[in-house]
Amino acid sequence: MNKGTMELFCVRLMRNQHRCLPAYLTRSFQTSHCRQRQSTTRRTLPSTELYSTNTCRILRQPETTDSVCQLQLRPSSSQRQLFSSENVRTVLFPVGTPRPDPAVHCLPVIWLPKHGQNFFHTSAPHRALPAPLIWLVLKPLQKIVAIILGRSIRKWWWALPPNKQQLVRQKVWRRRWQLVAGGMVAMVIMASFFLTHLDESPITGRTRLLVFSRENYMELATVTGDGYMEEFAELMVPEKDPRHQVVERVVEHLAQRNKDIPEVSSVPWRVHLVDSPTINAFVLPNGKVFMFTGMLEAVADVHQLTFILGHEMAHAVMGHSAEQASMSHVVDFLSLILLTAIWAVCPRDSLAVLGQWIQTKLIQFLFDRPYSRKLEAEADQVGLQLAAKACADVRAGPVFWQQMEISDQLRGEPTVPEWLSTHPSHRNRVAQLDRLVPQYLELRERCSCPALPATDPRAVFAQSVKVLLDATRDLEGEAGKSLKPQALSQTPTSDHRRAPHPGGLATALLASSATGSPPALTLDTATHL
Repeated sequence: MNKGTMELFCVRLMRNQHRCLPAYLTRSFQTSHCRQRQSTTRRTLPSTELYSTNTCRILRQPETTDSVCQLQLRPSSSQRQLFSSENVRTVLFPVGTPRPDPAVHCLPVIWLPKHGQNFFHTSAPHRALPAPLIWLVLKPLQKIVAIILGRSIRKWWWALPPNKQQLVRQKVWRRRWQLVAGGMVAMVIMASFFLTHLDESPITGRTRLLVFSRENYMELATVTGDGYMEEFAELMVPEKDPRHQVVERVVEHLAQRNKDIPEVSSVPWRVHLVDSPTINAFVLPNGKVFMFTGMLEAVADVHQLTFILGHEMAHAVMGHSAEQASMSHVVDFLSLILLTAIWAVCPRDSLAVLGQWIQTKLIQFLFDRPYSRKLEAEADQVGLQLAAKACADVRAGPVFWQQMEISDQLRGEPTVPEWLSTHPSHRNRVAQLDRLVPQYLELRERCSCPALPATDPRAVFAQSVKVLLDATRDLEGEAGKSLKPQALSQTPTSDHRRAPHPGGLATALLASSATGSPPALTLDTATHL
């Protein structure tokens, strides 16, 4: 230890105490020698005293007891005049605490100042970056390190003469069992890591791997939310806008009806409506709801809006972002070993680049995208449950995805195979929701919700599509050519895709809520777009 430095050690505890209080010394302190207390009256001490002799007389014990810490000082040459020896042992006492027991060996002491006389200085706390954000930054660097390592191994191997290469092979063969044992130990460590990071998903109870905690992603969501607020600052719809009020009421009603779920009741939900034709909506883990006006125009009624918001809230409630990042983190870590091997084994860089591209695509199609589709399907299920408890018509959920399928066909968008997509196909989503509808209709009844109309919206939509196709065939037969988009937009049965007057759905929903109940429950109609 260099001269002039001080090191604090905890030597013992006083009675009924289990911890030693930390202390920090300033460079300026007062010194005095320990003296024998002759009277029984209590002497008033200065705010800070340092008794610096190695041997001192016995001190009498005061009334109260706190804690004691040992301090070891190694003074510099300029400070040696204050001490009688090179290594001084002192004991630290907070003011208002008792002196040590007379039987205890008397050591030099420091009396801390009373409350309000604190002369210590501490640095301002620094907030650490969220762990997921650090991982996102280091993720590309890990691949670069793996590539450099694999390429270095390849260059080193080819630089060896043939006889040394043969010696290396023989050495590896002689130690093959040690290498096998090392691999088994690594597998045991990885298995232990997986087992200690298993978590039970809320609501569904599914066992999953969770490396990043919910708290980590709450911190990341705060940073991400601030970024989105800056990005959409000029597109934000005012809170007094009817469209914003409708979305806000539906979110509040969903949260109120599902407050028995801790992950729902513990989050402060806040709505942000973005004026953009993009058909999208998402919810951050900290409860910030971002919805685009294009999504409001895509839904046909408030029941579909409730289902969509329930789907997005389910992602946040289930912690899907943390779960997906955890799985991606583990897969990426394992892929680094394979990436290093590719660059070490391939004889040329061009072949290594090709092998890396193949590896990336295999990981995408075998792990990332199937897992993403799994989480989307789970969000559909949980979103339907949240909507059912909010007394929405759960039969409107499958209809929404049928509308989206028809909309994509009318816009001429190419159909992507499901195995290439991060989301299930519209048709598979409809099939899954149709299987779940009876179950959540029963849940809706148990939640004391008002009765639904006898007309099933799925049957109404199927009939509308049939009429639309019949009208299209008639027009094709009469004109002898394909139906133009202008003619299609004038077909009476295509009202479900016609763009409404701005705020039309929102105004209708708010007008229907005169009784004070949420619009998702009081509106008994389907406002076609």
